[in-house]
Amino acid sequence: MAKNRRKILIMGAAGRDFHNFNTLYRENENVEIVAFTATQIPDIDGRKYPKSLAGKLYPKGIPIEDEKDLLKLIKKFKVEEVIFSYSDVPYQYIMEKAAYVMAAGCRFSVEGADPTMVKSTKPLVAVCAIRTGCGKSQTSRRVIEILQSLGKKVVAIRHPMPYGDLAKQACQRFAKLSDLDKHKCTIEEREEYEPHIMSGVTVYAGVDYEMILREAEKEADVILWDGGNNDLSFYKPDLMITVVDPHRPGHELTYYPGQVNLLLADVIVMNKIDSADAEDIAQVRQNIAHYNPDAVVVDAASPLEVEHFEKIRGKKVLVVEDGPTLTHGEMTFGAGVVAAEKYGATELVDPRPYTVKSISATYEKYPNIGILLPAMGYGDQQVKDLEITINKTKCDLVILATPIDITRIIKIKHPSVRVKYSLQEIGKPDLTTVLTDFVKGKSKKTKK
Repeated sequence: MAKNRRKILIMGAAGRDFHNFNTLYRENENVEIVAFTATQIPDIDGRKYPKSLAGKLYPKGIPIEDEKDLLKLIKKFKVEEVIFSYSDVPYQYIMEKAAYVMAAGCRFSVEGADPTMVKSTKPLVAVCAIRTGCGKSQTSRRVIEILQSLGKKVVAIRHPMPYGDLAKQACQRFAKLSDLDKHKCTIEEREEYEPHIMSGVTVYAGVDYEMILREAEKEADVILWDGGNNDLSFYKPDLMITVVDPHRPGHELTYYPGQVNLLLADVIVMNKIDSADAEDIAQVRQNIAHYNPDAVVVDAASPLEVEHFEKIRGKKVLVVEDGPTLTHGEMTFGAGVVAAEKYGATELVDPRPYTVKSISATYEKYPNIGILLPAMGYGDQQVKDLEITINKTKCDLVILATPIDITRIIKIKHPSVRVKYSLQEIGKPDLTTVLTDFVKGKSKKTKK
């Protein structure tokens, strides 16, 4: 081991940061990772990356600190380099972080895509996006449906959400709903895993993504990387699909690493064209044509399915939307709002006067959420706070637009309806054509 190991701090959010460490630094005797910092997700700091995952060079594990203490940590540990390792942030945000780090006398860096991509022994399709909330999960479900129709057994590997005991979460397998309870999954985890399970698809997730991949390969014909938070794929894709969102035109060029996903894409899914403005759709098309003209562009809609939609008409409604989409995804509306407008709600009720504890804190951190309620549930207490907030809010009806049936987790006293949404391709080319060619070995390989 080198005597003077280079001291590095990794800025993260319990996902990409751990993967970068595992693939690039865990066995590197020339560097010392002195700490991770954490942000975006509540209550993930104050832990340790455990020695069982950190490896022989880190017998005491690695501390995970709050990002607000970044400059103090640089001074305390005499850090020489800071590596930025989380996603779904604008370029201005990253460079502001870089400015503080460089002013503190450190090198600031971001890891490239290819060095951190693990190669699979099985064909691998990656589904990524340019922002959180583009419709990546519904695209993943559609891709799996088509591959299954072509006779392939697909196993999904989901981008990490390790909010609990990291050592126990090294490699998790979810094949039935009871596995969600077994692994004490948060609302955010359930939203991603449950739809796959309900379709008969096994899902893997966790912390050590090479270990996860090797386990998944044992039972799959094709691996589906179900990306999250507009992060890069952890695996080298044989086919790269990127979802863009014309509700947020221009974001495909101004967010990290969303633009990387745009540039790497073999296929670009233009989602939500049924509800986006024509000018915004045209702007995104123009950007695709300029930055990735060789990509196959698939047009798609996100049609709503609302159980008992007639209950919405004339009601004052509380709309509950997917949490990450509203928080760092910065969406100001989602499927619940579309349903409220389509089916004649008279008013969207503002939940902010009724919020408690961690839900109140979420609005303080993300004030642009507005009058929607994000389905936050990163721990038992936050789930309870969400339940209390919903039940305190004075409304006629609750519109639940989360990817799962949240009433299995919380008890809602108000009448409620659930909004579901799926991916529906429009015209040609479509994903069936793309994936049929892929299975037959006719599709091109992902760009380098």
